[in-house]
Amino acid sequence: MAKIGVIGAGSWGTALALLLHKNGHEVTVWSILKEEIAMLQEQHEHKDKLPGVKLPEDMFFTTDLKEAAAGKDVLVLAVPSPFTRSTAKLLRDVADEGQVIVNVAKGIEEKTLMTLSEIIEEEVPQAVVTVLSGPSHAEEVGRGIPTTIVVGAKKKETAEYLQNLFMNDAFRVYTSPDILGIELGGSLKNVVALAAGIADGLGYGDNTKAALITRGITEIARLGTAMGAKFETFCGLTGIGDLIVTCASMHSRNRRAGILIGQGKTMEEAMDEVKMVVEGVYSAKAAMGLAAKYHVQLPIIEQVNEVLFAGKSAAEAVKDLMLRDRKLEISAAQWEA
Repeated sequence: MAKIGVIGAGSWGTALALLLHKNGHEVTVWSILKEEIAMLQEQHEHKDKLPGVKLPEDMFFTTDLKEAAAGKDVLVLAVPSPFTRSTAKLLRDVADEGQVIVNVAKGIEEKTLMTLSEIIEEEVPQAVVTVLSGPSHAEEVGRGIPTTIVVGAKKKETAEYLQNLFMNDAFRVYTSPDILGIELGGSLKNVVALAAGIADGLGYGDNTKAALITRGITEIARLGTAMGAKFETFCGLTGIGDLIVTCASMHSRNRRAGILIGQGKTMEEAMDEVKMVVEGVYSAKAAMGLAAKYHVQLPIIEQVNEVLFAGKSAAEAVKDLMLRDRKLEISAAQWEA
């Protein structure tokens, strides 16, 4: 049995806390929100973000970060990406030397263009930072629906330790050393999911969505490999797998926000209606910053930025994508003479 602190009591943090408890571990859940912890302590259910999923009576809930972190074998960092740095700053003073932190949020910091694991390493230098990512809606994990995911770590033994910690008959865990590829796939797919949602909101069909998914993963892989990630990662669970589930499911907050934007709502109105952090909005500008830095074209992500931040109509953005310069699909293929 391991002692685990889950830092962040949203839908994903709560679902993973329940999973780890079912695996026989001692779990303490932290939130900065007193009313959220009070609800969890009194009702043992997250009524707002994971309704219908009951939490065990012997799970601990606290607003005291030291209580949640000190002496734990593993910390699961499950706060939304805009709050990763501020939460990591708080952890610096309470995390133990060599403590394993598993980041489960997805995003890129706009100002620095850093991945979330890079931010955590900067703010909590004494920790061993890892990631957990893949096609995994909290609503389904909380209900024990079969899910497959990837843990990324620099050292094989760390990855295998976490694999054993999380894995059970409804939650299969693979391992990978490609932390960068895992994080880029997880963050940039949220931007493409906004595009897929916008297409749905405009009333477009399956053909359009298939095009966005396949060309979207091409953009993500193009940028990722330019940055040094492995191409194979984008063909796997944390690449195309995560992109498919995020573009196709109504569990996806990014797709839901995109639908509302496609229907004519502003970005702010869509985010207010979804009532959850829409990670793709925060990663969209960062993606264009990375594209400029590494001299990579990201036409779909560029048009999402135009719609979100420049007032461009969604229909016009789709038209511009369709009328771009003619291209080969596979640039490495050779024509017959």
